[in-house]
Amino acid sequence: MGNARTVGFITPEPDHPLLAATRELLGREHRVVTVHPETAGPALPGPLADVYLLKSRTPRALALARSLESQGVPVVNSADATELCQDRTSMAELAGEAGLPFSATRTFGSLTELTASIGRAGQADHMERAERAEPASSGAPMGPLVVKSRHSRRHDLVTRVDSRAQLAELADVWGEEPVVVQEFAENSGYDHKLWVIDGTVFAALRRSELAPEGRGTTRSLGLDELPCGWPELAVSVGEVFRLDVYGVDVIDTGGGAPLIVDINAFPGIRGQAGAPEALAALALRKARESVAAA
Repeated sequence: MGNARTVGFITPEPDHPLLAATRELLGREHRVVTVHPETAGPALPGPLADVYLLKSRTPRALALARSLESQGVPVVNSADATELCQDRTSMAELAGEAGLPFSATRTFGSLTELTASIGRAGQADHMERAERAEPASSGAPMGPLVVKSRHSRRHDLVTRVDSRAQLAELADVWGEEPVVVQEFAENSGYDHKLWVIDGTVFAALRRSELAPEGRGTTRSLGLDELPCGWPELAVSVGEVFRLDVYGVDVIDTGGGAPLIVDINAFPGIRGQAGAPEALAALALRKARESVAAA
């Protein structure tokens, strides 16, 4: 046990399947500690772990991660990278600057602001039609659009909107919510879930939550079942966003053309053979690098 390392999990859910399996693997030769970010103090008691895995996105979790980083302890993913992926505006901007095929994204301070903006656009359309002596579009169709909460979190807003009436109904509930808007891209109705752990890619297919039937079950895919270049695209996302453990949601807009619609730091990665082993290997690599650099 002379080469044993200590790996810390920052999470409120230590029994999550991915973490539980990783803990079992690491625990055979190494020490694993769990830190609940909502109950831990700003200074952790006792000797610090050699590395921490950040499986939480709350403000307290990010603050704890930054405190550890300030003491020279590596955190996977970093607090900055994790926080960036919670802001869909910043995410889209960075993806665009890097030339990634990311869905074009507009930001509004609130859903009410978006509703007013589309209302003004509708009035302008009515005026243009009147000048051309064309019948007005009384049904006020639009989009379709995908409307999402600007700040990614559990139970946030992600929905498809096809009419101004539907948007107005949504504003009755989510009016003050800061949102981003993406044009709905025609696709197969399925999301490709690409997960990456330290460069190793895992993949699955799941019916989109925007499909009329709603979200479906998840089916694992072999990398040879993905369109050409998609695994490499997933790896490049990590390089751009400085992530080690992350997920990329991609839709096929036709002929294998990818469109990234979301990026998540440290997702669940459930039911993927080899994922716990990859995560354990990453944790130990980071731990050994930290010890060697000390």
